[in-house]
Amino acid sequence: MILHELVNDTKIILASQSPRRQHLLKELQIPFEIIVRDCDETYPENMEPMDVPAYLVNKKSESYTDLIADKTLIITADTVVINEHSIIGKPENETDAVRLLQTISNNTHLVVSGVCLRTSDKQRVFSSLTKVTFRQLGQDEIDYYIRQFSPMDKAGAYGIQEWIGFIGVEKIEGSFFNVMGLPTQQLYTEMLNILK
Repeated sequence: MILHELVNDTKIILASQSPRRQHLLKELQIPFEIIVRDCDETYPENMEPMDVPAYLVNKKSESYTDLIADKTLIITADTVVINEHSIIGKPENETDAVRLLQTISNNTHLVVSGVCLRTSDKQRVFSSLTKVTFRQLGQDEIDYYIRQFSPMDKAGAYGIQEWIGFIGVEKIEGSFFNVMGLPTQQLYTEMLNILK
């Protein structure tokens, strides 16, 4: 069974303004619409960083329950970058972006994406983990990337699909697309299961 044969009569809502998530879902050839609401993205301070994405996507999906009718599927997603057991958020400014890129330079960090699929009678929450290793980045390379690209809206201050990923990533263990914001293979499989 191919997924797009199952979704013909299903309204799929992607609750994300991320252009990368929207692009990846389009590449799966799944029709969807985008509805974005302001959601509380706080989490308990003592929560394990690896558990945060799953917690947040479940919390976000609860903000959309009023939209769920028969044959409706809500997709919420959240991605965090974890370095040395701490979550690295989006940079606050260019100086912070430099600091974050220096932190992941010559280092291995984790990227964890959580996804929640919710229908009127089912819910599935899952996470995907990818290990990303960067070579030592030169200061001139970091400065060039920040000037030429837009790292300010990205966790960890980088997009793996951009120039910095091409020249900096030495090794990746796990889903490449997960680092972009959606573990596409796992999402496809989970959507097949929940829509059957």
